[in-house]
Amino acid sequence: MDIKRKILVTGGAGNIGSALTARLLKDKSTLVTVVDNLTTGSISKLDLGNEQLQFIKADANNRQEMSEIMISNRFDFVFHYAALVGVKRTQENPIKVLEDIEGIRNMLSLSKNTGVKRFFFSSSSEVYGEPVSIPQNEDTTPLNSRVPYAVVKNVGEAFCRSFHQEYNLNYTVFRFFNTYGPNQTTDFVMSKFLASALKNEDITIYGDGSQSRTFCYVDDNIEATVKALNENLFVNDVVNIGGHVIVSILDLAKIIIEQTGSKSKIVFLPPLKDGDMTRRQPDNSKMRSILGRELLPIEQGIKQMIAHPDFRKQMNLQ
Repeated sequence: MDIKRKILVTGGAGNIGSALTARLLKDKSTLVTVVDNLTTGSISKLDLGNEQLQFIKADANNRQEMSEIMISNRFDFVFHYAALVGVKRTQENPIKVLEDIEGIRNMLSLSKNTGVKRFFFSSSSEVYGEPVSIPQNEDTTPLNSRVPYAVVKNVGEAFCRSFHQEYNLNYTVFRFFNTYGPNQTTDFVMSKFLASALKNEDITIYGDGSQSRTFCYVDDNIEATVKALNENLFVNDVVNIGGHVIVSILDLAKIIIEQTGSKSKIVFLPPLKDGDMTRRQPDNSKMRSILGRELLPIEQGIKQMIAHPDFRKQMNLQ
Protein backbone atom coordinates (compact mmCIF):
# COMPACT_ATOMS: atom_id res chain seq x y z
CA MET A 1 0.00 0.00 0.00
CA ASP A 2 1.19 3.49 -0.86
CA ILE A 3 0.10 5.23 2.33
CA LYS A 4 0.31 9.02 2.27
CA ARG A 5 -1.60 9.87 5.44
CA LYS A 6 -2.57 8.21 8.72
CA ILE A 7 -5.80 9.16 10.44
CA LEU A 8 -7.10 8.29 13.92
CA VAL A 9 -10.85 8.15 14.56
CA THR A 10 -11.83 7.76 18.21
CA GLY A 11 -15.39 6.54 18.69
CA GLY A 12 -15.08 5.12 15.20
CA ALA A 13 -17.46 2.22 15.86
CA GLY A 14 -20.36 4.60 16.48
CA ASN A 15 -22.96 5.92 14.05
CA ILE A 16 -21.08 8.96 12.71
CA GLY A 17 -17.60 7.60 13.42
CA SER A 18 -18.16 4.41 11.41
CA ALA A 19 -19.62 6.36 8.48
CA LEU A 20 -16.62 8.71 8.59
CA THR A 21 -14.25 5.73 8.64
CA ALA A 22 -15.95 4.13 5.63
CA ARG A 23 -15.65 7.36 3.65
CA LEU A 24 -11.97 7.88 4.59
CA LEU A 25 -11.15 4.32 3.50
CA LYS A 26 -12.30 5.11 -0.06
CA ASP A 27 -9.00 6.98 -0.43
CA LYS A 28 -6.49 4.19 -1.05
CA SER A 29 -3.62 6.32 0.22
CA THR A 30 -5.20 6.67 3.68
CA LEU A 31 -4.61 4.37 6.64
CA VAL A 32 -7.34 4.65 9.29
CA THR A 33 -7.03 3.54 12.90
CA VAL A 34 -10.28 3.28 14.84
CA VAL A 35 -10.22 3.37 18.63
CA ASP A 36 -13.43 2.51 20.46
CA ASN A 37 -14.20 0.92 23.83
CA LEU A 38 -17.41 -0.55 22.34
CA THR A 39 -19.58 0.73 25.20
CA THR A 40 -22.13 1.96 22.67
CA GLY A 41 -20.28 1.32 19.40
CA SER A 42 -20.15 -1.97 17.50
CA ILE A 43 -17.37 -3.45 15.35
CA SER A 44 -20.10 -4.81 13.06
CA LYS A 45 -20.27 -1.25 11.66
CA LEU A 46 -16.65 -1.50 10.45
CA ASP A 47 -15.13 -3.24 7.42
CA LEU A 48 -12.53 -5.19 9.39
CA GLY A 49 -11.39 -7.01 6.23
CA ASN A 50 -10.07 -3.76 4.74
CA GLU A 51 -6.26 -3.77 4.87
CA GLN A 52 -6.23 0.02 5.29
CA LEU A 53 -8.19 -0.27 8.57
CA GLN A 54 -6.74 -0.98 11.99
CA PHE A 55 -9.15 -1.43 14.90
CA ILE A 56 -7.97 -1.11 18.51
CA LYS A 57 -10.29 -1.65 21.45
CA ALA A 58 -9.26 1.03 23.92
CA ASP A 59 -10.66 3.85 26.03
CA ALA A 60 -10.01 7.26 24.49
CA ASN A 61 -10.08 8.74 28.02
CA ASN A 62 -7.21 6.48 29.17
CA ARG A 63 -4.02 8.48 28.66
CA GLN A 64 -1.68 5.50 28.93
CA GLU A 65 -3.56 3.48 26.33
CA MET A 66 -3.84 6.42 23.94
CA SER A 67 -0.23 7.45 24.48
CA GLU A 68 1.01 4.04 23.32
CA ILE A 69 -1.28 4.13 20.28
CA MET A 70 -0.39 7.66 19.22
CA ILE A 71 3.36 7.42 19.77
CA SER A 72 3.61 4.15 17.81
CA ASN A 73 1.44 5.36 14.90
CA ARG A 74 2.28 9.08 14.54
CA PHE A 75 -1.02 10.17 13.00
CA ASP A 76 -1.35 13.07 10.56
CA PHE A 77 -4.93 13.85 11.56
CA VAL A 78 -7.15 13.03 14.54
CA PHE A 79 -10.95 12.95 14.60
CA HIS A 80 -11.91 12.84 18.28
CA TYR A 81 -15.48 11.56 18.15
CA ALA A 82 -15.45 9.35 21.27
CA ALA A 83 -18.00 10.51 23.85
CA LEU A 84 -20.81 9.34 26.06
CA VAL A 85 -23.91 10.29 24.02
CA GLY A 86 -27.71 10.17 24.13
CA VAL A 87 -29.94 12.53 26.17
CA LYS A 88 -31.23 9.84 28.56
CA ARG A 89 -27.84 8.14 29.00
CA THR A 90 -26.00 11.41 29.63
CA GLN A 91 -28.63 12.54 32.14
CA GLU A 92 -28.39 9.29 34.07
CA ASN A 93 -24.55 9.26 34.15
CA PRO A 94 -23.46 12.89 34.71
CA ILE A 95 -20.13 12.05 36.37
CA LYS A 96 -19.19 9.63 33.59
CA VAL A 97 -20.03 12.37 31.08
CA LEU A 98 -17.65 14.78 32.82
CA GLU A 99 -14.82 12.22 32.59
CA ASP A 100 -14.71 12.98 28.85
CA ILE A 101 -13.12 16.37 29.66
CA GLU A 102 -9.87 14.70 30.71
CA GLY A 103 -9.99 12.55 27.58
CA ILE A 104 -10.29 15.62 25.34
CA ARG A 105 -7.37 17.28 27.10
CA ASN A 106 -5.25 14.13 26.83
CA MET A 107 -6.02 13.72 23.13
CA LEU A 108 -5.04 17.33 22.38
CA SER A 109 -1.86 17.01 24.43
CA LEU A 110 -0.87 13.77 22.69
CA SER A 111 -1.72 15.28 19.30
CA LYS A 112 0.52 18.25 20.03
CA ASN A 113 3.36 15.99 21.17
CA THR A 114 3.18 13.55 18.24
CA GLY A 115 3.06 16.00 15.32
CA VAL A 116 -0.64 15.85 14.43
CA LYS A 117 -1.37 18.42 11.71
CA ARG A 118 -5.01 19.07 12.58
CA PHE A 119 -7.40 17.98 15.34
CA PHE A 120 -11.10 17.57 14.51
CA PHE A 121 -13.47 17.70 17.49
CA SER A 122 -17.09 16.55 17.53
CA SER A 123 -18.97 19.16 19.50
CA SER A 124 -22.74 19.42 19.69
CA SER A 125 -25.72 21.69 19.23
CA GLU A 126 -26.16 21.22 22.99
CA VAL A 127 -23.49 23.88 23.63
CA TYR A 128 -26.03 26.53 22.61
CA GLY A 129 -28.37 25.55 25.44
CA GLU A 130 -31.87 26.97 25.15
CA PRO A 131 -31.53 29.21 22.08
CA VAL A 132 -31.69 32.97 22.47
CA SER A 133 -32.03 33.48 18.73
CA ILE A 134 -32.83 31.24 15.73
CA PRO A 135 -31.01 30.15 13.62
CA GLN A 136 -28.05 29.42 15.89
CA ASN A 137 -24.92 30.97 14.42
CA GLU A 138 -21.37 29.82 15.22
CA ASP A 139 -20.13 33.35 15.93
CA THR A 140 -23.06 35.32 17.33
CA THR A 141 -25.22 32.93 19.37
CA PRO A 142 -24.37 32.90 23.10
CA LEU A 143 -23.35 29.57 24.58
CA ASN A 144 -25.53 29.03 27.66
CA SER A 145 -25.21 25.29 28.14
CA ARG A 146 -26.03 23.85 31.56
CA VAL A 147 -26.32 20.06 31.34
CA PRO A 148 -23.04 18.11 31.85
CA TYR A 149 -22.88 16.84 28.24
CA ALA A 150 -23.14 20.39 26.89
CA VAL A 151 -20.57 21.68 29.39
CA VAL A 152 -18.11 18.96 28.30
CA LYS A 153 -18.47 19.95 24.65
CA ASN A 154 -18.08 23.63 25.51
CA VAL A 155 -14.93 22.93 27.53
CA GLY A 156 -13.64 20.75 24.67
CA GLU A 157 -14.02 23.64 22.25
CA ALA A 158 -12.15 25.92 24.68
CA PHE A 159 -9.32 23.37 24.89
CA CYS A 160 -9.09 23.30 21.07
CA ARG A 161 -8.79 27.09 20.91
CA SER A 162 -6.28 27.15 23.77
CA PHE A 163 -4.02 24.46 22.29
CA HIS A 164 -3.98 26.40 19.03
CA GLN A 165 -3.15 29.65 20.81
CA GLU A 166 -0.37 28.18 22.96
CA TYR A 167 1.04 25.37 20.81
CA ASN A 168 -0.19 26.23 17.28
CA LEU A 169 -2.09 22.94 16.99
CA ASN A 170 -4.63 23.41 14.21
CA TYR A 171 -8.21 22.34 14.85
CA THR A 172 -11.71 22.32 13.44
CA VAL A 173 -14.77 22.04 15.66
CA PHE A 174 -17.90 20.44 14.20
CA ARG A 175 -21.07 21.26 16.14
CA PHE A 176 -23.32 18.34 15.25
CA PHE A 177 -27.08 18.82 15.18
CA ASN A 178 -29.32 15.72 14.91
CA THR A 179 -27.56 13.39 12.47
CA TYR A 180 -29.40 10.19 11.61
CA GLY A 181 -28.46 7.18 9.55
CA PRO A 182 -28.72 3.41 9.15
CA ASN A 183 -26.20 2.58 11.87
CA GLN A 184 -27.77 4.76 14.56
CA THR A 185 -28.84 3.02 17.76
CA THR A 186 -32.40 3.40 19.03
CA ASP A 187 -31.26 5.81 21.78
CA PHE A 188 -31.95 8.63 19.32
CA VAL A 189 -35.26 10.05 18.23
CA MET A 190 -35.20 9.21 14.51
CA SER A 191 -34.13 5.56 14.85
CA LYS A 192 -36.27 5.10 17.97
CA PHE A 193 -39.41 6.33 16.21
CA LEU A 194 -38.63 4.28 13.08
CA ALA A 195 -38.06 1.11 15.10
CA SER A 196 -41.41 1.56 16.86
CA ALA A 197 -43.27 2.39 13.63
CA LEU A 198 -41.88 -0.61 11.74
CA LYS A 199 -43.07 -2.88 14.57
CA ASN A 200 -46.46 -1.09 14.82
CA GLU A 201 -45.66 -0.26 18.45
CA ASP A 202 -46.60 2.96 20.28
CA ILE A 203 -44.38 5.96 19.50
CA THR A 204 -43.68 7.73 22.79
CA ILE A 205 -43.04 11.47 22.95
CA TYR A 206 -41.79 13.43 25.97
CA GLY A 207 -44.05 16.43 26.58
CA ASP A 208 -46.50 17.62 23.93
CA GLY A 209 -44.17 17.13 20.96
CA SER A 210 -43.97 20.84 20.16
CA GLN A 211 -40.19 20.88 20.72
CA SER A 212 -38.53 21.34 17.32
CA ARG A 213 -35.38 19.95 15.72
CA THR A 214 -33.62 19.84 12.38
CA PHE A 215 -32.27 16.62 10.89
CA CYS A 216 -29.21 15.80 8.81
CA TYR A 217 -28.73 12.52 6.95
CA VAL A 218 -25.36 10.99 7.83
CA ASP A 219 -24.04 11.09 4.23
CA ASP A 220 -24.38 14.90 4.17
CA ASN A 221 -22.57 15.14 7.52
CA ILE A 222 -19.70 12.97 6.29
CA GLU A 223 -19.36 14.66 2.91
CA ALA A 224 -19.03 18.05 4.61
CA THR A 225 -16.54 16.95 7.26
CA VAL A 226 -14.32 14.99 4.86
CA LYS A 227 -14.28 17.89 2.37
CA ALA A 228 -13.24 20.17 5.24
CA LEU A 229 -10.30 17.82 5.78
CA ASN A 230 -9.32 17.25 2.15
CA GLU A 231 -9.74 20.84 0.99
CA ASN A 232 -8.27 22.43 4.13
CA LEU A 233 -11.45 24.34 4.90
CA PHE A 234 -12.42 26.15 8.14
CA VAL A 235 -9.07 25.62 9.84
CA ASN A 236 -9.16 26.90 13.44
CA ASP A 237 -12.87 27.54 13.10
CA VAL A 238 -16.26 26.19 14.17
CA VAL A 239 -18.81 24.73 11.75
CA ASN A 240 -22.44 23.85 12.44
CA ILE A 241 -23.18 20.46 10.86
CA GLY A 242 -26.91 19.96 10.49
CA GLY A 243 -30.05 20.59 8.49
CA HIS A 244 -31.91 23.90 8.67
CA VAL A 245 -35.51 22.75 8.02
CA ILE A 246 -37.39 22.76 11.34
CA VAL A 247 -39.58 19.78 12.24
CA SER A 248 -41.50 19.38 15.50
CA ILE A 249 -41.10 16.04 17.27
CA LEU A 250 -44.84 15.43 16.88
CA ASP A 251 -44.63 16.10 13.13
CA LEU A 252 -41.61 13.79 12.88
CA ALA A 253 -43.67 10.98 14.41
CA LYS A 254 -46.50 11.68 11.95
CA ILE A 255 -44.09 11.74 8.95
CA ILE A 256 -42.58 8.40 10.02
CA ILE A 257 -46.00 6.78 10.51
CA GLU A 258 -47.02 7.98 7.05
CA GLN A 259 -43.73 6.92 5.39
CA THR A 260 -43.84 3.42 6.90
CA GLY A 261 -47.58 2.86 6.63
CA SER A 262 -47.49 2.05 10.33
CA LYS A 263 -50.42 1.39 12.66
CA SER A 264 -48.48 2.91 15.57
CA LYS A 265 -50.26 5.26 17.97
CA ILE A 266 -48.59 8.36 19.41
CA VAL A 267 -48.40 8.33 23.22
CA PHE A 268 -47.35 11.37 25.26
CA LEU A 269 -45.13 11.03 28.35
CA PRO A 270 -44.24 13.65 30.98
CA PRO A 271 -41.54 16.06 29.72
CA LEU A 272 -37.89 15.38 30.57
CA LYS A 273 -36.60 17.45 33.50
CA ASP A 274 -33.62 18.88 31.66
CA GLY A 275 -31.71 18.62 28.39
CA ASP A 276 -34.70 18.45 26.03
CA MET A 277 -34.43 21.93 24.50
CA THR A 278 -37.56 23.45 22.97
CA ARG A 279 -35.89 24.58 19.73
CA ARG A 280 -32.90 23.69 17.59
CA GLN A 281 -31.95 25.19 14.22
CA PRO A 282 -28.41 25.81 13.01
CA ASP A 283 -27.25 28.52 10.70
CA ASN A 284 -25.70 25.95 8.35
CA SER A 285 -24.41 28.37 5.70
CA LYS A 286 -20.81 27.25 6.30
CA MET A 287 -21.80 23.61 5.81
CA ARG A 288 -23.75 24.41 2.64
CA SER A 289 -20.75 26.38 1.32
CA ILE A 290 -18.65 23.22 1.75
CA LEU A 291 -21.21 20.99 0.02
CA GLY A 292 -22.18 23.49 -2.67
CA ARG A 293 -25.77 22.23 -2.49
CA GLU A 294 -28.78 21.84 -0.23
CA LEU A 295 -29.09 18.90 2.19
CA LEU A 296 -31.15 15.78 1.62
CA PRO A 297 -34.84 16.37 2.53
CA ILE A 298 -36.01 14.45 5.60
CA GLU A 299 -38.60 12.37 3.72
CA GLN A 300 -35.93 11.16 1.31
CA GLY A 301 -33.49 10.47 4.16
CA ILE A 302 -36.07 8.34 5.96
CA LYS A 303 -36.68 6.33 2.77
CA GLN A 304 -32.94 5.76 2.32
CA MET A 305 -32.55 4.74 5.95
CA ILE A 306 -35.41 2.20 5.79
CA ALA A 307 -34.05 0.71 2.55
CA HIS A 308 -30.46 0.48 3.81
CA PRO A 309 -29.33 -3.14 4.44
CA ASP A 310 -27.51 -2.21 7.68
CA PHE A 311 -30.64 -0.67 9.16
CA ARG A 312 -32.84 -3.56 8.01
CA LYS A 313 -30.40 -6.01 9.59
CA GLN A 314 -30.32 -4.05 12.86
CA MET A 315 -34.14 -3.97 12.93
CA ASN A 316 -34.44 -7.66 11.90
CA LEU A 317 -36.31 -6.66 8.72
CA GLN A 318 -34.47 -9.00 6.33
